[in-house]
Amino acid sequence: MLSKKFRFHSRGGVKYTYKHGKTIRTPKISLIYNDNPRGYTRCAVVVSKKVEKTAVARNRIRRRVYEAIRLELSNFPQKRDYIFVVFNKDILSMDFSQLRSTISSLFSQSML
Repeated sequence: MLSKKFRFHSRGGVKYTYKHGKTIRTPKISLIYNDNPRGYTRCAVVVSKKVEKTAVARNRIRRRVYEAIRLELSNFPQKRDYIFVVFNKDILSMDFSQLRSTISSLFSQSML
């Protein structure tokens, strides 16, 4: 699980990133990112009820994405705010290595 240091602690930062951030979209997940003056990276994962009705499934999706972020974050030391928005419930059954490569490609696209 991603350390609390690297997560958002209030909705204000999330709202600011939604409003002023740039977006990269894929068919299953999108990334909204914005520069962060705090000196460290913050991440959030958003899974809507439209994706999956049960909280158990939404939390499992969220935990899988957070773990992929944790493993890839050390490769991208950029000081930014990242919000991952999940659009498709196939993330739940996707192979973890494929999910990790998707997260990695989103990170690398945000560096350009």
